[in-house]
Amino acid sequence: MSDGLFWSSAWELSRSFGRKELSPVELVDRVLQRATRLQSHLNFLVLVDEGGARAAARASEARWMKGEPLSPLDGVPTSIKDTTTVEGWPTRLGSHATDETPASEDAPVVARLRAAGLPILGKSTTPEFGWKALTDSPLQGITRNPWNTAHSPGGSSGGASSMTSAGVAPFNHGNDGGGSIRIPAAHTGLVGLKPSYGRIPQYPADSPFADVISQGVLARSVLDTALVLNATAGPDARDWRSLPADGRDYTIGLDAGVRGWKIGLSLDFGHVDADPEIRALVEAAAKRFEGLGAIVEDVGPLIEPLQNAFEPLWIGSFATRLRQIPTQLHNKLDPGFRAAAEKGLSITLADYAKSYEAKSKLARDMALWHHKYDLLLSPVTPTAAPPVDTVYNSAAFPRWTKGAPYTLPFNLTGQPAASMPAGLTAAGLPVGVQIVGPPHADHLVLRAMRAYESASGWAWPQPKVLEMLAKM
Repeated sequence: MSDGLFWSSAWELSRSFGRKELSPVELVDRVLQRATRLQSHLNFLVLVDEGGARAAARASEARWMKGEPLSPLDGVPTSIKDTTTVEGWPTRLGSHATDETPASEDAPVVARLRAAGLPILGKSTTPEFGWKALTDSPLQGITRNPWNTAHSPGGSSGGASSMTSAGVAPFNHGNDGGGSIRIPAAHTGLVGLKPSYGRIPQYPADSPFADVISQGVLARSVLDTALVLNATAGPDARDWRSLPADGRDYTIGLDAGVRGWKIGLSLDFGHVDADPEIRALVEAAAKRFEGLGAIVEDVGPLIEPLQNAFEPLWIGSFATRLRQIPTQLHNKLDPGFRAAAEKGLSITLADYAKSYEAKSKLARDMALWHHKYDLLLSPVTPTAAPPVDTVYNSAAFPRWTKGAPYTLPFNLTGQPAASMPAGLTAAGLPVGVQIVGPPHADHLVLRAMRAYESASGWAWPQPKVLEMLAKM
């Protein structure tokens, strides 16, 4: 197996399995070896299940030999973010406030990936309770970016983004409650779709943020993203919020293009002031859509800044979590999380209710806006990947203006939204363009993602990543 296959898409690997040119067993063995070699440099895994992954690969190989794969993804390895339950494994959430108690069942997204035949390598890193758009935690330390190990891979799905961009599996599971798929995708040059809220069910849904979180993956191709959505979408009786099945194959129509679509561009969405390099790269990405036949118009900031309306939801939810943690463990928490949560203890029920009213209004306003526009484009983040020692939600890096100002609105509205690579800064760090669709229109966002992908010329492996990995 050549090193080039580490950069193959899941679809390409599937074709190789079908032609009996490659064995799932051989692939998983090599991927585990690669993960072991890179772990000490990038720190993207918190748990590895070599025995389970190899057993799943052997079962997959037997199915492919008989010509009876469970899905096009059968035998393609992946990992699960450590905010998500996997039967028999602990869910540590990056925190000393959790323990090694194994989960009693798989989350729906995990069960569906297993049912599609995917070997699960282990669990990936996350900041404590997934609270921030960087990935470091008191329990598991700092996760690093394969583009430049002095920088963060983003968060909270930073372990997944680090693994995927380092050539450890073609996609890895993540979830997104404020930008936690799109932000790390932007910071590592990946494809990151946050599906519509409820498209992929979640259980248990006991997080204070359960009504804004979407499950998904960080990938290197749009087709792989669509294949995963095929395998994981659909209702689950344990999640009353999950959307009804629509019977859609998300790979159909991917290449239909965007000619004639009306697209709004907002470089300063929510009155956010992005770095000049970010603005220039996103503006260039919008011109690619014009080259594909879309009509792109600058629509201005569209919404007011988020902090006043929505901080009560954020820190109030952290306070709910804090109240569940024994006080003797508070000094072991991430100081930034603890500070935000303690501030949240003063949030009143009236404050919280007012934020919920604002959430409903934002969702309504954006749904009405999409009656005139097929898509919205914006930056994913105001900056490129920050250094790993960045203090999140500090005066130098506030959450509301630097952390997640472009992405959070679409968790609040539940709309499908994605990050696609928009190019590199002068320092050689990736930048993402955000593509936002109308409510429940995942298929349209995927179609736009694929059109943009075909025009962008972005391909893996990226030379700067290879250069960094060669030093490890």
